[in-house]
Amino acid sequence: MDKKFAKESFTVMNELVLPNDTNPLNSLMGGRLLHWMDIAAAISAQKHCNRIVVTASVDTVSFHHPIKLGDVVTIEAQVSRAFNTSMEVRLTVWAQNIPSGTKIKSNEAFYTFVAIDENSNTLRVPELIPETENEKLYYTEAIQRRQLRLVLAGKMKASDAHELMHVFDSSNSAK
Repeated sequence: MDKKFAKESFTVMNELVLPNDTNPLNSLMGGRLLHWMDIAAAISAQKHCNRIVVTASVDTVSFHHPIKLGDVVTIEAQVSRAFNTSMEVRLTVWAQNIPSGTKIKSNEAFYTFVAIDENSNTLRVPELIPETENEKLYYTEAIQRRQLRLVLAGKMKASDAHELMHVFDSSNSAK
């Protein structure tokens, strides 16, 4: 199977927050943002594997900063690691108010996608090659995030999540 560089999956998507996208406080509705994030992440995953992909999981998404009516939302997505048939995609969301010249990071999240064929059978995906220091860090940490997802979904026993053992080891806790 081929290998691909992480940068090949880099995707940038922009959306303008319109009245139909907002709640009564004139802030972007969370569900609309999650929808846009899912699209950007799917495009990134498809770039990596050249296949149709489906969303397998969405990690915790925290809303750090409200996005207001009229802001431009920029979503950056890039595959951080590829496993056998799945890919983890890291997303960063920016809110830009063009008239005021401000740009603030609003959200970060990790989505997981699975490559499928026309009969919904899973397909192997290319190995990911990280190059930059940040890409290497996200790549290395991805195994812990994956194991945590699998444990929380009941697909892996916590005792089998070897990369997470140090997180749960009470002897490593601060005193």
